[in-house]
Amino acid sequence: MDVGRPLGVARLGVVDYEAALGLQTAMVAARLRDEIGDTLLILEHDHVFTLGRGADERFIVAAPAAPIHRVSRGGQVTYHGPGQLVGYPILKLEGSSRDVTKYLRLLEQVMIDVLAEYGIDAERRAGFTGVWARDREIGARELGARKIGSIGVGIRRWVTYHGFALNVSTDLSYFDAIVPCGLSGCEMTSAAALGHREVTIAAMAGSVSGRFAAVFGYDRAVAIEPHRLWKLVPERTDETASGGAEASR
Repeated sequence: MDVGRPLGVARLGVVDYEAALGLQTAMVAARLRDEIGDTLLILEHDHVFTLGRGADERFIVAAPAAPIHRVSRGGQVTYHGPGQLVGYPILKLEGSSRDVTKYLRLLEQVMIDVLAEYGIDAERRAGFTGVWARDREIGARELGARKIGSIGVGIRRWVTYHGFALNVSTDLSYFDAIVPCGLSGCEMTSAAALGHREVTIAAMAGSVSGRFAAVFGYDRAVAIEPHRLWKLVPERTDETASGGAEASR
């Protein structure tokens, strides 16, 4: 990312999944036209399961107690819900930044750095995307066994959308209905489950804003009022209300 450019950050609160998808679609179009700058959306969702564009439905192993959407991101099945911080970066990747692997590694670094601020050791796992938490109480051989941060991205003409999710105080029982990220034996965890119940979404949102700007090379994070972004979304039709081609069920 270009040093000297500001990163816009909008905290949206709890947003319906389909509405957030419509907002991202509108913002990607606006970013392609250079009508907006690079922006990070920070929000929570109501309970929902999502499948990546090539995800296998066999990874849904029980009747889920929430809606399911198939969307145009990478990755397998995951869960979003209250107590989980979701970040959707709408960034125009240019020059040497047009490297999908590099982009994924930077997203992981943001989550690792943020968790470190709260005393949570986290790491990558070779060959996988996301972040695993180290539990100091279960021994060295099990370090990194519990996944705390997930990533599933989309890129349209080198503008990014979808993004990452960090479990803060998430109800982890919802993950029992799926094989998270298609990884057999994957156990999910959260900051609260690791004993950090004092950590709030609001506090972590502030940490994410600062660390995202630093890791991606922006000189500062600038707050954006959400209503300015919602104005980009065209009046809803039956098609846009269902997420268009990106939501099949």
